[in-house]
Amino acid sequence: MKPLLLTALGRTVSAAPLGRRGDDVEVRRVPTLPTARALDPERPTVILLDRSLIGSAGDARERLEELAASAALLGIGDPGELEPPAEMPLELLSGYLPGDAAVGTVFAALHGAFRQAAALLTARRARTEADERAKELAELTAIGAAMGTERDLGTLLDLILSQARRVTASDAGSLYLVERDENGVPRQLRFAMAQNFSLPAIPFSSFTVPIDHSSLAGYVAATGEPLVIGDVYLLPDDVSYRQNRSFDDAFGYRTRSMLVLPMRSHRDEIVGVLQLINRKRTPETRLLSDEIVEREVLDYDERCVTRAAALASQAAVAIENGRLYEDIERLFEGFVTAAVTAIESRDPTTSGHSGRVATLTVKLAEVVDRSTDGPYRHVNFNREQLRELRYAGLLHDFGKVSVREQVLVKEKKLYPHDLELIRHRFAYLVQRADLEFERERAEHLFARGQEGYDELVATLDEERRRRHRELSCFLEQIARANEPTVLPEGHFDALHHIHARTYVDFEGRVRPLLEEHELQYLMIRQGNLDDNERREIESHVTHTYRFLEQIPWTRELRAIPQIAYGHHEKLNGRGYPNALRSSAIPVQTRMMTIADIYDALTATDRPYKRAVSTDNALDILRMEANEGMLDPVLLDAFVGARVFDAVQRGSAGD
Repeated sequence: MKPLLLTALGRTVSAAPLGRRGDDVEVRRVPTLPTARALDPERPTVILLDRSLIGSAGDARERLEELAASAALLGIGDPGELEPPAEMPLELLSGYLPGDAAVGTVFAALHGAFRQAAALLTARRARTEADERAKELAELTAIGAAMGTERDLGTLLDLILSQARRVTASDAGSLYLVERDENGVPRQLRFAMAQNFSLPAIPFSSFTVPIDHSSLAGYVAATGEPLVIGDVYLLPDDVSYRQNRSFDDAFGYRTRSMLVLPMRSHRDEIVGVLQLINRKRTPETRLLSDEIVEREVLDYDERCVTRAAALASQAAVAIENGRLYEDIERLFEGFVTAAVTAIESRDPTTSGHSGRVATLTVKLAEVVDRSTDGPYRHVNFNREQLRELRYAGLLHDFGKVSVREQVLVKEKKLYPHDLELIRHRFAYLVQRADLEFERERAEHLFARGQEGYDELVATLDEERRRRHRELSCFLEQIARANEPTVLPEGHFDALHHIHARTYVDFEGRVRPLLEEHELQYLMIRQGNLDDNERREIESHVTHTYRFLEQIPWTRELRAIPQIAYGHHEKLNGRGYPNALRSSAIPVQTRMMTIADIYDALTATDRPYKRAVSTDNALDILRMEANEGMLDPVLLDAFVGARVFDAVQRGSAGD
């Protein structure tokens, strides 16, 4: 493009001010001083500045300052005027000429002015290039930061491909991941992600590609060398790789230019292949015909290759980190599963409880996350926080491994051996009544013979039957009292009456029908545990917390011990182990408490209590909320959204 000389209308300038040919410089006469925006930024420009041009601009000083950054200003005065006039700012001029300067002087001044114009253009291009490089660097840094924080591999792959397409103006693209065998040796490529701007609704299906020279992706994975192809339909005959046209044939697409890059990790291992398709002049254009493809699709230039390669390197590290994170997640998931198995092996009657509590708690958290009003409208849970909550639910009872098994699996108020001892005692008393009947009958026969015998036998038999009925009644009362209750209920007069009755044992000692410790167990008003046993069971919370505190949790999971620790706390301070009040109990723990109680109430697998219906369980939860023990807002959300439907009704736990 020829340099441009702008001069005022009526000003006479040689047609070839810089050379012998008349077309060396374009001379253009203008009636007014142009603006900087009106100039071609890619063309060296000199403005021959005189009073008429300066006078044509009302804001001449400001406009001249803007022009001086883009063009060389060569001042020209009137004939004999050796110094620039006052309205012509000397500091902005590349030179000055009087109006009657000699031709050679004019040519020399113009040469200098055009050299300055060329230097301005070079400097401007350098600044633009530097700005673009800085922008690209900042953009790649931002992309790298975004990829570095993404933990979900699927989301990460989508981000990598979309950003690679954006920075190269590619219409489509795909990602392949290297799959390795158990020894870490590359085995094959897995087609893992595809995007197509022109055909966004195309279904995706995964497949594998061998790592060899037969395909574009396989070749790049095998050699580690990028491929830059102008038209994949016109590949040279001497190359081994070929483009699979099945996609183009099936969907009427035309693949033309391609850039295929290895994604190499910091360990110099290829973790995948990035494939970009059809670089476009206009990113928003859809390539829906061969004519549009011919007009719009460009080859991938060196700049595209550089940007995409830099992104591919970042992507490789991010993918490795994502896979490592997935491996850690699987490892931890296995640990949690093993921990839950350990819990349930100690107490098979609560099998499935931990999983159901985790499910109910997470479902309630999702309901809270969606709420738009109420005290929890600003409470939100992201994916990591929901995962943290799930793990806390799964592990909330792990401390039960430290509780004595006989207490943990206790079904009734009495231990089985205690009830068996009572049954033996009553059987002994029944047998003793029979023996007394036989002894008194025999003594009468020996002393008096048949005299009054029939009447005596009738009396003795009635007494024996009465004692049988009484002992049977006592045993039934003990059996009923031995059943645990969900709520405090019943009185214990009958038990005190039985305790007050005595018998003589084998050694001749007078003993109560119910021993003191047996009476205390049977007088438990709620559940099946006495105070000591309940304290032992309650200690599982502290054992859980101490165990979970020993695990070096990641930042995203560090609240698990605290969430699990308080699942038996109540908002009014009547819970355990620390009698915390509402302000000290996290919202995640409050949700878990509701889930835990509901699951315990509706359990059908507990031999020590009857399961209650869903409606009754919800009534009990409402009662506890009214008494200030549970969060009423969270309970309303639990009931309103029917969170309890997330688990099979009637299959709950403790």
